[in-house]
Amino acid sequence: MFKQTVLATIIIIAALLSACGVRAASTPSPEIYSQPGGVAQESAAPMEMPSADVARTSVSGVANAANATTSDRLVIMNADLTVVVKDPQAKMDAISQMATSMGGFVVSMNMYQTYMQNGDTAPQGAISIRVPADKLDTAMSQIKADAVEVQNETRSGEDVTAQYTDLKSQLTNLELAEKELQAIMEEAKNNPNSTTTSKTQDVLAVYNQIVAVRGQIEQIKGQMQYYEQSSSYSLINVTLIAEKTIKPVEIGGWQPKGVALEAIQRLVNFLEGFVNFLIRFFLYYLWVLVLIFGPIALVIWGIVAAVRKNKAKKVKKAAQASKQ
Repeated sequence: MFKQTVLATIIIIAALLSACGVRAASTPSPEIYSQPGGVAQESAAPMEMPSADVARTSVSGVANAANATTSDRLVIMNADLTVVVKDPQAKMDAISQMATSMGGFVVSMNMYQTYMQNGDTAPQGAISIRVPADKLDTAMSQIKADAVEVQNETRSGEDVTAQYTDLKSQLTNLELAEKELQAIMEEAKNNPNSTTTSKTQDVLAVYNQIVAVRGQIEQIKGQMQYYEQSSSYSLINVTLIAEKTIKPVEIGGWQPKGVALEAIQRLVNFLEGFVNFLIRFFLYYLWVLVLIFGPIALVIWGIVAAVRKNKAKKVKKAAQASKQ
């Protein structure tokens, strides 16, 4: 009789936990928890509990968890900055020190060389940091403080309160299920009516269910920790550009902007190319043409001169013959 009761209880709990497992373990991405209250609603299914008091505790625990989370919203704030600075390497070091002093940390940093139009190289960098959410504005202001120019600044926020509430509900149900399985485990161990073989089978069946539940609990705790840390520490991605890569054309100290700058730059490029062409033409191409076509021109000129001289002689002879 006890064995049948144990197996029936395990089957009921396994059916309930399988629904939690599909949602909690299907993918590690936090975005999967987009439907709030999934497991909390499933807990209304028939589940054998040791007493009515425990059932009331489960319902009130889920409700209290949901209310507490709703009153304290979790918002993940991210920011992206592209700034022009005189020394990207020095600025990257300063940003890293700032994040540490604020109680944050560096996620990643990368410094590399980029090529300019004139063939020179210039340093360019990218750094990602996390700072406490309440210090996001301060950190952004410090990053922009000594920048030559701020080319881009964007902020984005994601409210994950619903996902977090859903996870908390699942965690509550799974923890209650684990307690129930622990109680069944003790009963199976201490059942005087079971033989050694049947008792071992009962204990092993319950143990496998406990292991599965604990795995789901740890996974959900990991997801909750991710949301807590992401909402507590804002992410800032900073791209650092060297000032000399965007230095404008200067004409007598005047620095034209916009369309005028583009037009003047094109004119300067055209004049530069045209003058370079004239220099190459007169110092190189012209002499190549003379060396190649000069002898040919002399031969042609000699032939033409001989023909004209021969014609002149014929005309002179014809004139003398007519006079005689």
